[in-house]
Amino acid sequence: MTNYSLNTPAKVARKLALSVRRMRLEKNWKQSTLAERSGVSLPSLRRFETKAEISLASFLKLVFSLDRLDEINDVFKELPAASLRELEEKTSGPKRKRGGQ
Repeated sequence: MTNYSLNTPAKVARKLALSVRRMRLEKNWKQSTLAERSGVSLPSLRRFETKAEISLASFLKLVFSLDRLDEINDVFKELPAASLRELEEKTSGPKRKRGGQ
């Protein structure tokens, strides 16, 4: 599979970290305020804002505290069907798999 995206995981992580910092500052919260409200340790929040490194669970806690979790929930929306056949397959429900003997 060839990937022609100009983004890299590191660039996206940095953008997310900058966005969280911006949202925190828009609320006039100190890092300690966001850390306390989210349950994420202050050192973890600082590392995220400076190095863009954080666990997914901690990231989601930060986003939830900033009232933006619904945006993250919508990131991987199901793509629309490309054909009528594909739509029928998607709406017919999961096919049951049976084990072999």
